[in-house]
Amino acid sequence: MRAVVQRVREASCEVKGKLVGSIGKGMVVFLGVGREDQLVDVEYLAEKTANLRIFADEKDKMNLSLAQVKGEVLVIPQFTLYGDCRKGLRPDFMEAAPPDLARRFYLKFLALMREKVTTVKEGRFGAKMRIEVDNDGPVTLILSSGSTF
Repeated sequence: MRAVVQRVREASCEVKGKLVGSIGKGMVVFLGVGREDQLVDVEYLAEKTANLRIFADEKDKMNLSLAQVKGEVLVIPQFTLYGDCRKGLRPDFMEAAPPDLARRFYLKFLALMREKVTTVKEGRFGAKMRIEVDNDGPVTLILSSGSTF
């Protein structure tokens, strides 16, 4: 699994002009599921994401987690994180999970995050979405559950 995590002041997701999720201070997680991913990958990435210390403490050092700052999360499914652009100019998505597996692991990730964080909002799986992100810092990190990225 792969995730691009952004610390945000606020963020929102629209589908067909309708707001489907919005958050204040917290993080946006763009989540991609790979063809070889297993349940252990979902569990690892949810734990890592929820406890990632990317929020400023009283000395303005990145030392606090999402729970510690009572932050919110907006999780966006994004199969394009598995786009391979090494050959040619058109991305190859062969390493992305098939939709049924990706949906199942996306929903499991959401459930695990809801066990760890008070407010978890979500994008819409399989939909064309418009995402607005007010990146704070900017802080943007790439996480992976596998041994290589």
